[in-house]
Amino acid sequence: MGTKAIRIAGVAAAALLTLTACGGRGDTATTAGGDCQGQQTVGITDTSVKLGGVYPLSGPASAYGEAGKAGRAYFDYLNAEKGGINGRKVEYLVRDDAYQPPKTVEETRRLVEQDQVFAIFPTLGTATSSAVWDYLNQRQVPQVFVAGGATKWGADTAHPWTIGWQPSYRSEARAYASYVRQERPDATVAVLYQNDDFGKDLLDGFRAAVSGSGVRIVAEQSYEVTDPTVEPQLRTLSGSKADVLLSFSTPKFAAQALAADARATEWNPRHIVTTVANSVTTLKSVGFENVQGVISAAYTKDPADPSRDTDPAMREYKDKLARYGQGIDPTSVYAIIGWASADSFAKTLAAASCPTREGLRDSMRNLNNIPVDLLLPGVTLKTGAGDAFPIEALQIQRLTGDRWSLVGDIIDTTR
Repeated sequence: MGTKAIRIAGVAAAALLTLTACGGRGDTATTAGGDCQGQQTVGITDTSVKLGGVYPLSGPASAYGEAGKAGRAYFDYLNAEKGGINGRKVEYLVRDDAYQPPKTVEETRRLVEQDQVFAIFPTLGTATSSAVWDYLNQRQVPQVFVAGGATKWGADTAHPWTIGWQPSYRSEARAYASYVRQERPDATVAVLYQNDDFGKDLLDGFRAAVSGSGVRIVAEQSYEVTDPTVEPQLRTLSGSKADVLLSFSTPKFAAQALAADARATEWNPRHIVTTVANSVTTLKSVGFENVQGVISAAYTKDPADPSRDTDPAMREYKDKLARYGQGIDPTSVYAIIGWASADSFAKTLAAASCPTREGLRDSMRNLNNIPVDLLLPGVTLKTGAGDAFPIEALQIQRLTGDRWSLVGDIIDTTR
């Protein structure tokens, strides 16, 4: 797709409030009246709202593009069947940054300055999203539900217009640490990590969570996103004979690490992969017979689990995805995350007290246990004063056969 915009007609969920009309300001910008006087209404009118998303539709992280396609299908479904937010249809402009921060900057500026979108939903990736959050906050443009778990999306107080969605990498690392400490309190651990904020955030979070316990990190190897392979790193890590291998990697490199681990004859660690790389599609590419017992975590329901077929939310998701997202694999974890995050955006915008950028900013930071039906039972969206992490609970899962099986109980990582 390159830099060509895809114009997607869609809508968000039924609105909770009657929103005020807007007055004029400049050529395309307007200000809201009533209690919303003086607030920004660029990109939103009585009948429409324009959003911009930036995804790696090409390049080394293109697997994540399924999330953008599923988000588009969600908006198309709402457009066709729900009638929009108080009659406002969503025009969704999706651009490709190929997972390259300079391209993220270029495409984000184009969306804001040329297309004049109301909000950015979302940017995907840590380095890529970081490249534009200063710009978006200076422009006071909401950067909603960043697709990435960097802890700073919720911990930073200098960027009030930016917020994440999925559990932070700190939360995810705590969940893995809890599992390892319980299963093998004296484990030795080897770590493969991406040499950027993504990998380092997970590594630092895990290290802090096992501090003072019998669990020890005995080997670490990093890789660059531009590296062709991580096999040299795996050979080095195998020399540690560690009990556990943490693969803090994106899908391409996680698959390489799993394949290298499967070929190893003298090293058989318990392999843990991150939520961003645990798609059944990724595991299938390695061969299910080679990845049995692999551990990860979850916060959404598993679309590949047949036991979920009777779940009303899962049935609706698969039915609507088949109708509005033809060609998208319904069992893809990226697809279900794209659908669920779009649903989350719709509910957040619907709950805004003003049809303005300020109203959306305030709404995303005051989510009061908002249910999203595709999240695991017990997982809701909650933010508030001093808490800008919408999801902070996960559950460990183990690959059994060709699907994930949940292990234990929901882990509340705030405790």
